[in-house]
Amino acid sequence: MRLAPASRPPSPRATETTHRTAPTPADSYSGSDIDSGPGLDASLEQGLAPDLDQRPTGRRFAGVATMIGSGLSNQTGAAIGSQAFPVIGPVGVVAVRQYVAAIVLLAVGRPRLRSFTWWQWRPVVGLAVVFGTMNLSLYSAIDRIGLGLAVTLEFLGPLCIALAGSRRRVDACCALVAAAAVVTLMRPRPSADYLGMGLGLLAAVCWASYILLNRTVGRRVPGAQGSAAAAGISALMFLPVGIAVAVHQPPTVSAVAYAIIAGVLSSAVPYLADLFTLRRVPAQAFGLFMSVNPVLAALVGWVGLGQSLGWTEWISVGAIVAANALSILTRRG
Repeated sequence: MRLAPASRPPSPRATETTHRTAPTPADSYSGSDIDSGPGLDASLEQGLAPDLDQRPTGRRFAGVATMIGSGLSNQTGAAIGSQAFPVIGPVGVVAVRQYVAAIVLLAVGRPRLRSFTWWQWRPVVGLAVVFGTMNLSLYSAIDRIGLGLAVTLEFLGPLCIALAGSRRRVDACCALVAAAAVVTLMRPRPSADYLGMGLGLLAAVCWASYILLNRTVGRRVPGAQGSAAAAGISALMFLPVGIAVAVHQPPTVSAVAYAIIAGVLSSAVPYLADLFTLRRVPAQAFGLFMSVNPVLAALVGWVGLGQSLGWTEWISVGAIVAANALSILTRRG
């Protein structure tokens, strides 16, 4: 899942996730993951392009190219991080990733912690807990069921947020399609790893909570200070975890390198890429592309990790992506 710097309150035109809160499918899609997916805080839509046709072709192309690069970076980072699982496990990789995320966001957000009130601290601490749990459950799911299925299940979080408050018939149909796809993915079979699937669904719940908490943080804390503070707290929470992993499972240089690369590719690069993209493409286009991340994850898992999916799984992944895309394309304004 990606990072999601909180800023001013989201506008009615482009609300939500990852890094995303990052624009989600709800109003125009976020941000882990991120893998967080997550995206970027919707409040950053302050500089969003209102219409692609009003932008020069070069800037449009740059925005699209950046979105593709961001998506591939996010999923490639998760795939590379999984290479360290045999040595330090998902917990060790997530700990390192939290450290990297904290360094990036603290450098950008520069939170004035002494000025925070308890009214501001409460959602920030909640965001920190959800952020860490989200990444830990996602990476643990990747370890058990593969990158493609884990990211697809996690993606249900923002999708549910997008559809939950809608009364449109088309959104009800989208919800039914997504539900049918999930039932198909989790159907009983000898090779089914229900713990891994459960972890993927836990990541989805955390991502949904992350979106809602980021909205609150964005309203109460100026700029990206809230998200930066949350990332710092989350890193502190994982500090004893990282020490325990290092003591009981001494890391190799390559394992630490894989984990750091995962943090950079899945946190720092998507964060900066979304800052660039959201000022060059409409929120709807950004959200539509973000919905393709489960497919990118499945492709990266297949090509990079040899995690092939059967036709049933591919169809289910496609159905979930299509449900989100249809919901976005049929929204007005």
